Amino acid sequence: MFPHHQKSLGRDWTTPWENLQRCCWNRHISSCMRTPFQYWNWRPDSLSHSPLIHLSSYIMNSEGDEPSSKRRKHQGTIQRHWEYICNHNKDKTKILGDKNVDPKCEDSDNKFDFSVMSYNILSQDLLEDNSHLYRHCRQPVLHWSFRFPNILKEIKHFDADVLCLQEVQEDHYGAEIRPSLESLGYHCEYKMRTGRKPDGCAICFKHSKFSLLSVNPVEFYRRDVPLLDRDNVGLVLLLQPKLPRAASPVICVANTHLLYNPRRGDIKLTQLAMLLAEISSVAHQKDGSFCPIVMCGDFNSVPGSPLYSFIKEGKLNYEGLAIGKVSGQEQSSRGQRILSIPIWPPNLGISQNCVYEVQQLPKVEKTDGDLTQTELDKTEVLVTAEKLSSNLHHHFSLSSVYSHYFPDTGIPEVTTCHSRSAITVDYIFYSAEKEDVAGQPGAEVALVGGLKLLARLSLLTEQDLWTVNGLPNENNSSDHLPLLAKFRLEL
Repeated sequence: MFPHHQKSLGRDWTTPWENLQRCCWNRHISSCMRTPFQYWNWRPDSLSHSPLIHLSSYIMNSEGDEPSSKRRKHQGTIQRHWEYICNHNKDKTKILGDKNVDPKCEDSDNKFDFSVMSYNILSQDLLEDNSHLYRHCRQPVLHWSFRFPNILKEIKHFDADVLCLQEVQEDHYGAEIRPSLESLGYHCEYKMRTGRKPDGCAICFKHSKFSLLSVNPVEFYRRDVPLLDRDNVGLVLLLQPKLPRAASPVICVANTHLLYNPRRGDIKLTQLAMLLAEISSVAHQKDGSFCPIVMCGDFNSVPGSPLYSFIKEGKLNYEGLAIGKVSGQEQSSRGQRILSIPIWPPNLGISQNCVYEVQQLPKVEKTDGDLTQTELDKTEVLVTAEKLSSNLHHHFSLSSVYSHYFPDTGIPEVTTCHSRSAITVDYIFYSAEKEDVAGQPGAEVALVGGLKLLARLSLLTEQDLWTVNGLPNENNSSDHLPLLAKFRLEL
């Protein structure tokens, strides 16, 4: 049974707002890396397993009340705790509290444990261009000079082995983010959005934990495909754990930020297919299997939507599906057209199985003389033709780290909260360890190992977040929450 987030709130934070503002603005960025992570009015003995998110002690009158976004609230704390998952059987998943960790979750010589954070840190330019989403916020908390020290403090405290960051603004990345993370022991890779967009995606990993084998950026803009006229990107890395053994396995880590527009599900699905095709290419191994995969990002789609279901189930029949229903962000489909079959044109070079089209060259026997032009013409690349089908597939067995609802109440978990909405759009998907996958009849792909989910950092409800006036606020400086998971790779 999943433990619900703790409802007891800590004492009010009594530090005056003016002092907090002055303190943060005058603090040099490097001091965030030297100073231990601070918690106000919290027991020191709870720090090792109990990261916190700061929330206020404002109490709602009833379950359905929504606090005024203009109400000034005092600051306090609420625990955002680790949920330890010690039985990976999907139907019998067991969640334990911090103090009851199952011995099976302990590390050993034949296991490699690592942690992954996915975090949309809110580009400053995008914040300022969409100021209507942050009318509930005090203006000083929206300044980058205030926000970055908070973001860096979170990253330093959680100390994840791999960071997947979205909305990383290019000028801030070069001047502050990358140098700060490198000083914390991370190697950073970055892919800026195409066009004139000022932000992008970054994947950063600990030098002490991984070696970099390959970097594979993915641009979703294609000049030759009218559908793909948006500047979103993805980034795929192939990492090798640093282990004291000759043959070490590899792990594929992907990060993306899909198009926001709720009414362009056709573009979202195509962008996702392009990312999956690149992952398939990078993660594919010589024996035909795929290495373990972790796919993070802001997918701008809600749990249970067709796009989300496609990721988890590996298949989607989109015949008759309204274009605005793909992501589940909007309920009304009035005036929306139906997805075309196929969604993307053949010249994109990606099949309905979300892999790059197989290009086949006819075998040409070597002769003493040079090939004639006629013979060269015969060796043109032949692209495999597919029958028109409304069925999409991918070959990965992906699970979501989070369950998206609190099982004891049915209340949705929330990963982003601002003036317009509070929903889940951020995810960490991973290739779950499966029993006897290769031996199952009709199994197309065998995973090497697969990953076990050991723990996840609990999420919050919309009501929780509005008790601090939503996001961003004085202590949480993005409009998204960081997602964090601990995995184990059996060696």
